[in-house]
Amino acid sequence: MMKLLLLMGEATLVSLRIFFLTLLFSLPLGLLVAKGRMSTSKIVSSVVNGYIMVMRGTPLILQLIFVYFAPYYIFGASTGRFTAVVIAYVINYAAYFAEIYRGGIQSIPVGQYEASHVLGFSKAHTFFHIILPQVVKRIIPAMGNEVITLVKDTALAQTIGVAELFRVAQNAAAREFSTMPIFIAGVFYFVMNAIVSKSFEKIELKLNYYQ
Repeated sequence: MMKLLLLMGEATLVSLRIFFLTLLFSLPLGLLVAKGRMSTSKIVSSVVNGYIMVMRGTPLILQLIFVYFAPYYIFGASTGRFTAVVIAYVINYAAYFAEIYRGGIQSIPVGQYEASHVLGFSKAHTFFHIILPQVVKRIIPAMGNEVITLVKDTALAQTIGVAELFRVAQNAAAREFSTMPIFIAGVFYFVMNAIVSKSFEKIELKLNYYQ
């Protein structure tokens, strides 16, 4: 049992690496995508909208397979399994985060932009110092839901052979003819999601406190 827990602990670190790297790159990318989606240029907004539709309209598992195998068949070169997983997760979650950002940005009254313009603030200053702080507060609940989903979606990395938590649990269950490893993996995921949920609750409380 101790050996199993150690193996699953190591696999959990792999899952956490996928989780944190996905957030690190997809959160800022999602903001850029949201801005592109709201662009006044029809070409830019159409291209970005098409990207969002593809990412949200196809299963993540297919995107994982495509990102891993497509470079080999197209360019004759391949990326590492872990790298492919991170790329697939980032471009997938950036699309979801982009729509959350867009909803938050568009919920801000137009009058605030006009008032900032009258006061002589630049567009960048208005967005980052006036609009974005309000957007962050409004989108925290939706972001929390997506981040919780991301914790569970890390299990899909096993599709291309990455030894994350769920894959290790499956292999152990097959070796031992027992469902106990799967149950333990479920506990690991539950604990991780509980931590994420509590973290977002604290963030929301602090934002409400400093309102």
